[in-house]
Amino acid sequence: MKLDLEKLGAGVTVADGGWSTQLQLCGLPTEVMPETANLTHAHLVTSLAQDYLAAGARFITTNTFAANRFALEQRGVKDNVAEINRAGARLAREAVGDADAFVVGSIGPSGKILAVREASDDQLTEVFAEQARALADGGADAVLLETFSELAEVALEIRAAKDATGLPVFACLSFDSGPQRTRTMMGVSADEGAASLEEAGADVIGCNCGSGIAYVLPVVVALRANTERPLWVKPNAGLPELEGGRAVYKQTPDEFAAHVPTLIDAGANIIGGCCGTGPEHIRRLTTLLASRTRAARRRVKQ
Repeated sequence: MKLDLEKLGAGVTVADGGWSTQLQLCGLPTEVMPETANLTHAHLVTSLAQDYLAAGARFITTNTFAANRFALEQRGVKDNVAEINRAGARLAREAVGDADAFVVGSIGPSGKILAVREASDDQLTEVFAEQARALADGGADAVLLETFSELAEVALEIRAAKDATGLPVFACLSFDSGPQRTRTMMGVSADEGAASLEEAGADVIGCNCGSGIAYVLPVVVALRANTERPLWVKPNAGLPELEGGRAVYKQTPDEFAAHVPTLIDAGANIIGGCCGTGPEHIRRLTTLLASRTRAARRRVKQ
């Protein structure tokens, strides 16, 4: 099944929730890097993907956010980049099966800052292309770039992913700074980000993570005002609180979903969750969207 970007931009589709935070709640030991669970705890990864699918998600994200060579080497993992990414995509693909849903291969920032030349363009291109190719080999339908804050890095990754795979590329920035929290930590504004991501060739543009769903509306408004591409929105379930040295997200599924209608009205096309959101958040979101659809049909009949 091929992604229909025009159809995607004309409606509202549910995406999945968080991965690293949720895998830990599902029993992944804290000493295990979440991405390496694709090899060591595959049953947890598959089960979570199936739970998201059962909750109504039609985009399942691979558990590969930090599975690039730089990030893995920092955690002492040196030789399994392709294997970890292929496994992440394969597990998501197997969970989706014949369902009417898509697998998006998650790629996060490299951990290097281009502005101060911690890595060269060529080095980053090679690192990103390596990860993108492995995700495509594992069965991803699209490449998802998440939680970026530096425009130069994400623009480079858009080109690298497209050249390496030919797949559609979804590109998301994370906004958590400025008076309305509409800037990334590197100072990129939402309106500048939308225009730049579109110019770089992103097929879907959006935001994820950040300061939580209660703060994302101004970001969505600014993004929509500066692009007509489908808009991907996956905010956190509020901000975490530290309990016993662990980040705990306390926003309930109902509290999370209460913010969703205004995001749809502002132009969001794909809505899910990031850190702190789980299958119950997605199930509540799915129920809300179904209720809105039924109400709209009743109004048309009248």
